[in-house]
Amino acid sequence: MSTFLKNLIKNRVMLLMVLPGAIWFFFFSYLPLAGTVAAFKQYRFSREGFWASLMKSEWVGWDNFKFLFSTNDAWLITRNTLFYNIAIIVLGLFFAVGLAILLSELINKRLAKLYQTGMFLPYFLSWVIVGYFVFSFLSTDRGMLNQMIGWFGFEPIQWYSEPKYWPYILIFVALWKTIGYSSIVYLASILGIDKSLYEAAMIDGASKWQQIRNITIPLLSPIITIMTLLAVGRIFYADFGLFYQVPRDSGTLYSVTNVIDTYVYRGLKTSGEIGMSTAAGLYQSVVGFVLVIISNYVVRKIDKDSSLF
Repeated sequence: MSTFLKNLIKNRVMLLMVLPGAIWFFFFSYLPLAGTVAAFKQYRFSREGFWASLMKSEWVGWDNFKFLFSTNDAWLITRNTLFYNIAIIVLGLFFAVGLAILLSELINKRLAKLYQTGMFLPYFLSWVIVGYFVFSFLSTDRGMLNQMIGWFGFEPIQWYSEPKYWPYILIFVALWKTIGYSSIVYLASILGIDKSLYEAAMIDGASKWQQIRNITIPLLSPIITIMTLLAVGRIFYADFGLFYQVPRDSGTLYSVTNVIDTYVYRGLKTSGEIGMSTAAGLYQSVVGFVLVIISNYVVRKIDKDSSLF
């Protein structure tokens, strides 16, 4: 019996556990890779089906990419996508780690679980619902914020017509929705730290802040690095629901809310160019892959144990 079969039989239980996930990745991540050829074709759908239409469509090479980046909005959508993702990654990391440390320090564990559940719930809300929540605060005539502004004798703000406020609003909403979920990973890592380290630090007279700075944060650094590397891989992807549903697709806000994903969606909706949307998706994936490789290489040079591979 070959070594491969022996290892297969030996690890059959573990392989069986990962089989559902492997099947999911095969059908939804690896099998669709063949469709990326549409990025280099002028795709025209026919009644023969997707694959037959794809094979018969005209090969246009890099024309779809040229069209994507030859528009006046190319720099705008790239800038917005990078700006929001960098801000959300940096601020999200800071607040998620801080929240995890605060929850781990609560003496009343039942109360900690209650807080954790309350902050975890927004993650399960769809962006459509979140968009209506935001609208209930920012509506011009009945919004809660405008009513509060009116109590102080000021004129209501036309929130959905003022682009200058929306970078702050979008970043705040994104953090509110995801920070509870993000903190779970860090909280689990903190709970796995050997308690004897803190006991020894207390005996030496270390304050709570000194324990956090010299024990908690250094031991969290590997998982922080890994989570940041994974986030960097999607830095050219924007959460479509956040940038489409929350601003309610207001045309006056496109200068600060239009990102690559919403731009491609609007272009696909108006022109039906599947080739262009595939080109944009391929561009995002390739850039994300390159960024992960470069970031991992830098981390590996600094600390080999903290790198992904």
